[in-house]
Amino acid sequence: MNILKSKSVWVLTTVVLALGYMASCTKNDQYIGPKAKVSATTLISKKVATAPTMDGVVDASWDAAAKIEVTPQVPDAGNGMFTGYIGETYPTTLRSMYDDQYIYFLAEWNDASKSEGVATWYYKPGVAYPATGWAQESSSGKTFDANGTVTRDCNSEDKFAMLWNIDNSTSKFTAQTCYSSCHIFTPYMDYSKTPAVIKSNAGSGNHYTNGANEKIDMWWCHMNKDLVYQQMDDNYQDWAGGPGVTNLTGGSGNGRHVDGISVASTSTTWPNGPVYGVSPAQGSTTNRQALKLNDTGATVNVPMWIIPNATNYYYIKTSDTLPGGAARKITNVSLTGVLTYAGGTIDPASSAVDYAQTPGLKGNGAKCFPSYIVAPLIGERADISCVGAYTGSAWKLEFKRKLKTGDILKQDIDFSSLQDQPFGIAVWNNSNYQHGIKPNLLLHFEK
Repeated sequence: MNILKSKSVWVLTTVVLALGYMASCTKNDQYIGPKAKVSATTLISKKVATAPTMDGVVDASWDAAAKIEVTPQVPDAGNGMFTGYIGETYPTTLRSMYDDQYIYFLAEWNDASKSEGVATWYYKPGVAYPATGWAQESSSGKTFDANGTVTRDCNSEDKFAMLWNIDNSTSKFTAQTCYSSCHIFTPYMDYSKTPAVIKSNAGSGNHYTNGANEKIDMWWCHMNKDLVYQQMDDNYQDWAGGPGVTNLTGGSGNGRHVDGISVASTSTTWPNGPVYGVSPAQGSTTNRQALKLNDTGATVNVPMWIIPNATNYYYIKTSDTLPGGAARKITNVSLTGVLTYAGGTIDPASSAVDYAQTPGLKGNGAKCFPSYIVAPLIGERADISCVGAYTGSAWKLEFKRKLKTGDILKQDIDFSSLQDQPFGIAVWNNSNYQHGIKPNLLLHFEK
């Protein structure tokens, strides 16, 4: 009997010690195996002592972070805005970690093709105005014939975005997330006419909030021009002057702005909306200029900068345009499309395939020109570091931001309290504004 009692005590003690050991092994700084997906909509950010390596390669440290699987879907936004994409889905996984200074994210989604060209310049005699042949692909959406069949794919890039409710200021955000600032259906009274007439929304797709104190933090990454400098563009949304402006312009009041600028004045012309300050030169600019044919004829649009003999390039860095850089400025265009630059000329007829559209739905010749010039983001727009890699069939995007930035304009979400934060994401697949949306997600910090 005493032996049984002793054994019972020993067994009980062993069980208690084992349970205590197991409990101690689940502290935030330890990892004992794969974590189950807790929720389809709650992203748990794991507290870590060592930051993940931000290089676009998913290392083993991410195994400790719970993964959620979401499926952004392209909605029917109305007015044909998302035609050709409606119903498309982009299954995405998200993971997050944080330490004492930063929060880290990993987003992954399958993509059958890497989309880099945006409004690429190509040559096709007789199609451009008036007849030089130089034109740009459409980056606004797919092109259709009279029967609704796609005749040319959109010439744009892949993108990813997240939206956050700054200081819980936007009342509808918790329930609607990104839809809380999307007002594309709003009709308006056009007071530029006499008498004023009611008009339906023109389908601008701009976002603005519903109150003067409501702001939304918007992070978005262009998988080409932003990743060049390992950055994600930090923007925000506000109410764009409110109903006194937006109700007059049918939702085309633009409440989306880059960080670092704010309202500087009010316009003195209809509809008397807010005028925002000017952001310092940064990010991307358009690679286009207007030149007269042979310096005297009709004015036509042509590329401003090119890199002679370069192939398969989709942007030109600002540094390339500086003295000694690889880029050359176009100074003249002839009736036959010959481009002149300091040191040489480009005759598209001499290598027609290289400068032409590829027959079919998409593609361009190897020497076609990019449509924009890129520079690093600076100041408040540069708060988010981002590294991405395309594997041949999927995107893997790692990005980080300080829990609390130096923001004084209320344009950034503050994570330092470690409170739950509602958010939404969006994924673009070779599109301009047409994107898949997944609202009503929640970030929870594991303590």
